[in-house]
This record gives sequence, C-alpha cells and structure tokens, in this order.
Amino acid sequence: MTVWDDLVGQAAAVESLSAATADARAEIPGPAMTHAWLITGPPGSGRSTAARAFAAALMCANGGCGDCAECREVAAGSHPDVEVIRPEGVSYKTADARALVSRASMAPSRGKWHVIVLEDADRLTETANNVLLKAIEEPPPRAVWLLCTPSVEDVLPTIRSRCRHVMLKTPTPQDVADYLLASEGVDAESALFAAHASQGHVGRARALARDESARHRRREILSIPARLTNLRMCLTSAEAMVTTAKEDARAITEPLDEREREDLLLAWGEGAEGRGVKGGARGVKGALKELEDRQKSRNTRTQRDQLDRALLDLLGFYRDVLAEQFGAVTDTSSQLINAEMSSEIQRLARESDPVETMWRIDAIETARLALDANVAPQLAIEALTIDLRRPSLRRSTS
Repeated sequence: MTVWDDLVGQAAAVESLSAATADARAEIPGPAMTHAWLITGPPGSGRSTAARAFAAALMCANGGCGDCAECREVAAGSHPDVEVIRPEGVSYKTADARALVSRASMAPSRGKWHVIVLEDADRLTETANNVLLKAIEEPPPRAVWLLCTPSVEDVLPTIRSRCRHVMLKTPTPQDVADYLLASEGVDAESALFAAHASQGHVGRARALARDESARHRRREILSIPARLTNLRMCLTSAEAMVTTAKEDARAITEPLDEREREDLLLAWGEGAEGRGVKGGARGVKGALKELEDRQKSRNTRTQRDQLDRALLDLLGFYRDVLAEQFGAVTDTSSQLINAEMSSEIQRLARESDPVETMWRIDAIETARLALDANVAPQLAIEALTIDLRRPSLRRSTS
C-alpha cells in the first residue's frame, strides 16, 4: 500500500508526481520538483486526493509508503508541515489569501517542505488571486503550493504560467469498480452500478456503493422527469429538491458548527471568573458573530454543492435519453449511466425528440450557472423544472 493507491485511473499523474518526489529528496532538488503546482481535473477525478498524496510523499522518507507516521499524519490532517485549505464559504476573500500567504512564509517545523494544499482554488476572488500571485512569484525557500482547480482557465494566466501542471482525467467505470472492490469491500454488482451511476466521481461512487440513503436520494432525483406533468408538479418537485439539499447541507455542517462553537468558547474561557473576564465577554461576542457568518456562508456553499450533485444526476439521465434517441445504445448494462432506469429512459426517448432533449440538457446547465452566480436556489430550480416539462416553450420564444 502506498499513498498513491487512492488515486484512481491516474497513472500519468502518479508518474509525474512520483518523479518530483524523488527529485525533492536530493540535497539540491532536481528539475522534476518545483515550488508551485496546478492540479486540474473534472469533479471526482481526485484533485485533492492527488495533492494530499503528493504532500505525504514529500514528507515521507520512502517517497509515500503509506504506513509511516508522516504518511498517516498527512492522511489524518494533523501533520504540522502540511496545510489543507478549503473555502468556508462560496469564495476565498482577500483577507483569507493574505493570511494564507503569511502562514506560507513560516519554515517547516519537522520536514524539508512546508506544503500548502489550496482546494477549490477556482473560488479565489480577483484580488485574492493577485495576493496569491505575489507569493508564488517570490516563494519562501521551502514552501510548496498545490492549487486544485477543475481547469487551468480557473486561475489567472500569470499564476498558471508559474505552476507545473498536472492534469487528471475522469476514471473509467472499470477503474472505479476495481477500486471499490479492492478498497471498500463491496460486491462486484454494487461496485459496477456505483461506478456507472457516479459518472467517474470516485467519492460519489463510494457513497452510492455503501450508503442506502445516497442511493435513495439519487432515485428520487431521477424520478423527477416522470413527475413533471403540470405546473403544480413542477413547483412541488423544485421545492422538494431545494428542501432535500438544505437538509443534506444541514446534516453535513451542523456537527462542524457545533464543534467550532465549543472550541471557540473554550479558547475564550467561557464560564471563567476573575479579572478581565468582563472585557473578554465583549470579545467573545464579536468572535461568535464572525464564526456564525462563516458558518452561514459554508452552509450556503454546501447547499449549492448538494443541488449541483442532483443536477449532474439529471444530466446523466438526459444523456442516456439522447443516446437512446440516436440509437447509440447496444448494450444497456455498459452504455447507460442509469441502466436500472432503462424502461423510463426508453419511454422518454419515444415521447420526445433529440432537439427537446438537448434543450433539457441546456436548461440543466443554465440552472448550474445560475446557482454559481448566486441566484436564489428556489427560483433557479423552479425555472429548471418548468423548462424540463415543456422545452418547446423555450424553443418557440428563442
């Protein structure tokens, strides 16, 4: 077992990062190693997994054995020389970038490198990008930046020109199924179902293979097209989608919120008595307000991420409908993302034409863009369900 084992179907990336690890161990690092990396790939391809594995390999005396204390600490998020940063809200603000740059200037405490993994670097605001650019242009001698984004276009050209690029691809269904069989202990049928249904998203595949509630939520989303028989059902379905996303987001964030609140109150000495406590009470109110604002922003982001996952499931469904309409399906079990819904896919393929299906696909992409632009989720999803019911209305007004 090595740190690279969880990086599914990414042989070229592993080769590049392993070479950099080897060069990094030299007294004077070789040409394969550099101080700034841009790791790109579609959702679920393993950008963060690759960055963490590379960070562990840089800490490990054996180049990422996966078993030593250094590797285990990086995996657990407790290594003092590896910082994994993700946006709490919908974006990284300028103040966030400045604080991160300040921390990056600190020398490593134990190892040779101080590694900063910046997840979702595409969420950097323009001014935050400029702050980060300065740090990458003039890096501290032992700092290594690992920026994770969906594509190279998601960061400033001046930043990407100073980074070594590692591009990940969407793993094949067979790669994902093999990984689930080897690491998750699921049966072959469940592994293959999850691999196809997740559309190459490894984390999603893991959830679908092991969590019945995840499979149930997916079935609910995929049943929406058949329910859109009138305007009332469009609005009802939209409300159900948004409500489910809110509940899922709350289930994810509430435990984090409570733990953060407890930690903050403990740090401020909640319940203590003595000199300075009165002034401290005023300070803790301000700190709590700041924490609550961050938590609210994180909840909003998580809710939108849950909605986007549902929209991706719908995209896969209509992709199957389109494939059926063009006669591209010769083997249902291997060519449909949603093979278990083949009868519903065939019915919708007969009752509509490819142009309408493309309009529906476009409507889903429009909804994703609207959510990304901070449109109210209820409005964006209501517009989507109406478009899914009658795409011809959009065509007639275009």
